[in-house]
Amino acid sequence: MNAYSVSLDFTKPSLFTRITLSSQIPLTMATTVNKTVRVAAAQMTSVNDLMTNFATCSRLVQEAALAGAKLICFPENFSFVGDKEGESVKIAEPLDGPVMERYCSLARDSNIWLSLGGFQERFDDTHLCNTHVVIDDAGMIRDTYQKMHLFDVDVPGGSSYKESSFTVPGTKIVSVDSPVGRLGLTVCYDLRFPKIYQQLRFEQKAQVLLVPSAFTKVTGEAHWEILLRARAIETQCYVIAAAQAGKHNEKRESYGDTLIIDPWGTVVGRLPDRVSTGIVVADIDFSLIDSVRTKMPIDKQRVSIDL
Repeated sequence: MNAYSVSLDFTKPSLFTRITLSSQIPLTMATTVNKTVRVAAAQMTSVNDLMTNFATCSRLVQEAALAGAKLICFPENFSFVGDKEGESVKIAEPLDGPVMERYCSLARDSNIWLSLGGFQERFDDTHLCNTHVVIDDAGMIRDTYQKMHLFDVDVPGGSSYKESSFTVPGTKIVSVDSPVGRLGLTVCYDLRFPKIYQQLRFEQKAQVLLVPSAFTKVTGEAHWEILLRARAIETQCYVIAAAQAGKHNEKRESYGDTLIIDPWGTVVGRLPDRVSTGIVVADIDFSLIDSVRTKMPIDKQRVSIDL
């Protein structure tokens, strides 16, 4: 049986208004139904209102649960995108605060795992941590990862960003077991640094790499898909990249294009509209992971190079 992806367009009032099935895996990498599990990745345009964003996330969670997903991944800054300088630090909370408690309840009530990438976790009065939180279907936080690579960049033809001015970088690489495989946790700008993904794959045995993001329009157009496919190919992992999309306010716009990519580098899940709010659904096929890794055993062929 060929693997397939399911793309759902929820930008119109009716549920499941668009379902696309596509056979995208070579026949030599055939799948078996009993070795697959369904995942979902969300695309949204977060604003500077916690409850508005929670309402959007709640709707998308219900859609993912109805589609049979065991995990739904949300983008960086899912709960809040500031309109003014300092807003994100002002609203930052500890992991046991009311914002995260709402999402834990949402996971429990919906019986689904949540990947919440880029939560504003309070550090002190002037700084936060950009924290990727994984919650299980019982509403318990299974693990967290704090973004290591901070976005201090002058975007060509665009704006300047200095995430380090208000964010404390993490120091620990994190993976966690889940019903959809062993997850490797990263956030957005980490995508440009392959070593973290190599360590997740070869040292921590990740099967699925999560890359919740809020890429700028300029950098997304240039590099988004090619970087994601490269990480999938070089690690032989699935990559789930939930993305912020569209204009958040007058000053900030995100590229969008939420993607799910298989270990062969094939895009198996993509929303029909790059900037719409909705979810994309695809199946994680463990037999495909095994097949790719067996036929091209790069874990055994790697050579240590000291420069």
